[in-house]
Amino acid sequence: MTKNIKFLTTTALMTAVICILGPLSIPIGPIPISLGTLAIYLTMYVLDKNRGTLAVLIYLLLGLVGLPVFSGFTGGAGKLFGPTGGFLIGYIPMAFLIGLALEKFWKKRIISVLLIEVATWVLYMFGTIWLMIQANLTFKAALASAVIPFIVLDLAKIIIAAIVGPVLKKRLSFFNEQVSVQHTEG
Repeated sequence: MTKNIKFLTTTALMTAVICILGPLSIPIGPIPISLGTLAIYLTMYVLDKNRGTLAVLIYLLLGLVGLPVFSGFTGGAGKLFGPTGGFLIGYIPMAFLIGLALEKFWKKRIISVLLIEVATWVLYMFGTIWLMIQANLTFKAALASAVIPFIVLDLAKIIIAAIVGPVLKKRLSFFNEQVSVQHTEG
């Protein structure tokens, strides 16, 4: 029972972090500057690939039912499946890939930064292709409006996560160690 409480607590905590940071955004065009990616980067440092991806799925489900957890304090199916919804859906594979990378490299900052950047490009591709189809844009136009303006900002978020993430992981290690130990015992 303790294992389940710790699993639920840390997963809920990181889902809440995503829900709190995700809506904070600055509109600069069709895609706003959002802290959602930073929240997911941090979540993946704290949780393993499965629990972190679960936290992202819960976040998306909360937004789907209408809670204002998406950028600009929006929510609902229209936002999730609208022109910028590919970026939200792309959070799922991005989170899982980051989780895989951080299983082995969370202590190695430069490698972590590079692997998180690669996973972020998976997000970019989901979002770009989705926007291209939804808004009837060329791939080049969708990439120019929805990715290029964010590369440097996202790299800054990745670097922040690589600095703060390991600290959070260590501070919350009691929960993670207990869950891991009990998973191997059970």
